[in-house]
Amino acid sequence: MSQSTEGNRKPRVAIVFGGRASEHAISCITAANVLQVIDRDKYDVVPIGISTEGQWVLESADPARLAITDGRLPSVDVAAAPVLFGSNRELVVSEAGQVPQTLGEVDVVFPLLHGPWGEDGTIQGMFEMADMRYVGAGVLASAVGMDKHYMKIIFEAAGLEVVPYVVIRARDWQTDPDACREAAGKLGYPLFVKPARGGSSLGVSKADSPEELDVAIAEAQRHDPKVIVEASVTRPREIEVGILGRVDGERADVSVCAEIVVEGGGHDFYDFETKYLPEGEEFTTLSVPAELPAAIADEIRAQALTAFEAIECEGLARVDFFLDATNRVIINEINTMPGFTPQSMFPRVWAASGIDYTELVDRLITLALTRPTGLR
Repeated sequence: MSQSTEGNRKPRVAIVFGGRASEHAISCITAANVLQVIDRDKYDVVPIGISTEGQWVLESADPARLAITDGRLPSVDVAAAPVLFGSNRELVVSEAGQVPQTLGEVDVVFPLLHGPWGEDGTIQGMFEMADMRYVGAGVLASAVGMDKHYMKIIFEAAGLEVVPYVVIRARDWQTDPDACREAAGKLGYPLFVKPARGGSSLGVSKADSPEELDVAIAEAQRHDPKVIVEASVTRPREIEVGILGRVDGERADVSVCAEIVVEGGGHDFYDFETKYLPEGEEFTTLSVPAELPAAIADEIRAQALTAFEAIECEGLARVDFFLDATNRVIINEINTMPGFTPQSMFPRVWAASGIDYTELVDRLITLALTRPTGLR
């Protein structure tokens, strides 16, 4: 469908955020930023929050309610009116003791969910079943982009170099932890230990010894029973690139490269604090565009597009790389729903590439409105 809708009304956009994952607060912060810039003259906006228990509610459209306040992270208001999708893509408010109220048909959903039950293909599958258009990657790409293990398998099959790694599943750790320690140790210390299906650097830590490895695995398992242990890269530069789909169906656009430099404050890598909390800005430098030789920048951008297409991604993605001391390009991961916070790299690289934040949001919604559901 085009953006003209029945009765020439404005397209109704449901912005869905929060969710059951540990990145609930990050999703709320992202939603605050989108709510602040979305064109209300062009779109009818309906904010829908999902609580940490999975309750769907009609949330406030005030971006300030979803911002970090005095160091406190935001969350979905569980006392708000319950909401659900009815037949024919209609949005229904259903409060106890009251007649259900229909808010009308939703034309497109903008899911700003991070982590499991939102960025991993689960909610995308629900939208497909409901024949509802939505922003971003489909079921397969979302699932692959969430699981660092299978993501690496596909990247390697596409000819991309990944960091050496070991996967530790909960059953392996329970039945033979010594074998897990030995396999991880062969990668050489220091090691980076991550939840296999997490994001925003939650649960990620660095292990400089076997003793620290156990602690790091325990921390990662608080977020995901499946853990991935990665070798470190020699003096790496962290380079990130944005991918943005095109309405004309041509190959996606690729942004300029950007670089993240973290120094001081006890932060060895780009962790949660340096990404999202105001005090982290003191120790983080985001260089947009990155100072890179043209040939290396072109190689990174080409590999980013290869990664995007390898997992059959749609809409948008941020692709992260390491550039080692010899200028070898190593892909780290792809993020199919990157954050839109003021500190986020995705809107910054596109601003540097000529697409500002407001235009970026509009383009993503336009892409979703023109893309069919189902097999494509």
